[in-house]
Amino acid sequence: MSPAVQQQEIAAPVAAGPVKSAARALDLLDEIAAHGPGTQLQLSTRLSIPKSSLHALLRTMVDRGWLQTDPTGSVYQLGIHSLVVSSAYLDGDPVLARATSVLDEVAAATEETVHLGRLDGADVIYTAKRESVHPLRMHSAVGRRLPAYATSLGRALLAEMPVEDRGAMVPEHINAITPNTTTDKDAVLEIIDRAAYQGYATESEESCMGVRCFGVALPFTHHAVDALSVAVPISRLGDGREDLIIETLLSVKARLAAVHGNSLVR
Repeated sequence: MSPAVQQQEIAAPVAAGPVKSAARALDLLDEIAAHGPGTQLQLSTRLSIPKSSLHALLRTMVDRGWLQTDPTGSVYQLGIHSLVVSSAYLDGDPVLARATSVLDEVAAATEETVHLGRLDGADVIYTAKRESVHPLRMHSAVGRRLPAYATSLGRALLAEMPVEDRGAMVPEHINAITPNTTTDKDAVLEIIDRAAYQGYATESEESCMGVRCFGVALPFTHHAVDALSVAVPISRLGDGREDLIIETLLSVKARLAAVHGNSLVR
């Protein structure tokens, strides 16, 4: 082997690991987003970061607008720059732009709360919402994260996966969100199988008491990661309302599949 080749082998790049300070900053944002504000001591405990290291990180993130403090200056919460970046993501996402008319259409047809959600790991995150015209409605927010297995949005998306891949998306031990959450893994997988057969998914009071949800995956991509749902107070589900909602969702799904053929943007 020539000296030049030996030198190349010695100098071969090694895959870089995560940058510790950057990872901590992102962990901090994720922690506050998921579990709420906290003092320096509370966040240090929650993230297992030494207070001495966390102090400088908190000061930097406050200076840059990613975090802000309460009037006492001791409790840290997400700052205005987090909103700016979130808004930029929503404004720039091609699926969200194309789904706007679909959201409006389903909301007008059902007069109920309509959500757009995206699969992120084993969870779904609400990415857009249209409010019900009725005073009694589901309280939810864009950016909310829920386990996919417990929502109609998530079940509709899991039903699009190959059967052999679905089990990995449902934990062995399921934590109940409400008293009605299905907590047996085999039972959840049967529900997802049924959703795959029907073309739509449902859940009744499993993620929000008093509310029944209906969801369909949207064929915007080769492997669907976006879904649409309608959330209805159970008290309003008489007089064929359930059939109307299901027919509306299946009609939208079929039309999008015919137009886009699962090949839209990603």
